Amino acid sequence: MPRRERVMRMSVEQPLWRALAGYRVLTVLYAVGLFATAYDRFPRPWIAVAYYCVLFLWTLATLPRVANAASCTRAFLAVDLALAVTGILLTPLADTHARIVDGGPTLPSIWTAGSVLAFAVKGGWRWAAVASTAVAAANLVERGGPARDTVHNVILVWVASIAIGYVVEVARASERTLARALEIEAATRERERLARDIHDGVLQVLAMVQRRGAVIGGEAAELGRLAGEQEVALRTLVSGGLVPVSRVSQDTAQGAVVRMVDDEADGEREESGPVDLRSLLAHWAGSRVSLAEPGAPVLLPAAVAREVAAAVGAAL
Repeated sequence: MPRRERVMRMSVEQPLWRALAGYRVLTVLYAVGLFATAYDRFPRPWIAVAYYCVLFLWTLATLPRVANAASCTRAFLAVDLALAVTGILLTPLADTHARIVDGGPTLPSIWTAGSVLAFAVKGGWRWAAVASTAVAAANLVERGGPARDTVHNVILVWVASIAIGYVVEVARASERTLARALEIEAATRERERLARDIHDGVLQVLAMVQRRGAVIGGEAAELGRLAGEQEVALRTLVSGGLVPVSRVSQDTAQGAVVRMVDDEADGEREESGPVDLRSLLAHWAGSRVSLAEPGAPVLLPAAVAREVAAAVGAAL
């Protein structure tokens, strides 16, 4: 019966995109309702009505754009931010100067924060800083100066967007690290399963061929010698490459860091923890020396493992 492959899809940011889509819809309705309650106070309400029509249609039409990171392109973010900034700058044309000075809301109101948050979720805190700075500049131009409430709102949006962008970056790095750890764990389990199967079958057959070939002699002895060499090679491969290989693998840009470092000093490895004795004995195996080890690691303190390996080497 064929084995089924299970695929796990992890996305810590997907709930953020769903929340952002809901936020955009709710805030555009809030902005329209806020305007409707103060319609008679606007000297030129037709400007606001035209802007809200565009904003409402844009919000509904672009809901698929904020469904995931792939759909949220840079071009969409640029147009979305431009629409928010345009609404802020149109506020003095639609509203009275007195209402603006008294701290009246801009035309997009809190919908602007949704545009900035889209930058944060898509590109992290750096993108959020750029978007919030553009919104801050537009608010200062709309008010004509750094009023207290304007500065307060600007700083609030700035800090919130940068913090959310940083959290998204950390979450993505953690997700990649977890995915890498799960892949390593799955590969290790599969290798152990194969090691048990091969150890119980193929390796035993090769060892038997080697012994019988040595007893029979002649061409069978040569066949036995070749079987012995293949047994050693296969045993080393099954054990996961017991001969150590120095390697450094690091990808900090993607958030996942994997380090496998074997430093050599005067021909001896410097180990700080337990050492698998099999890895120190593996290089003694050859056509005339066979190494039979258990499927599980033989962990010993580093100094003890080196002494045992040195004693075996001296005996051989």
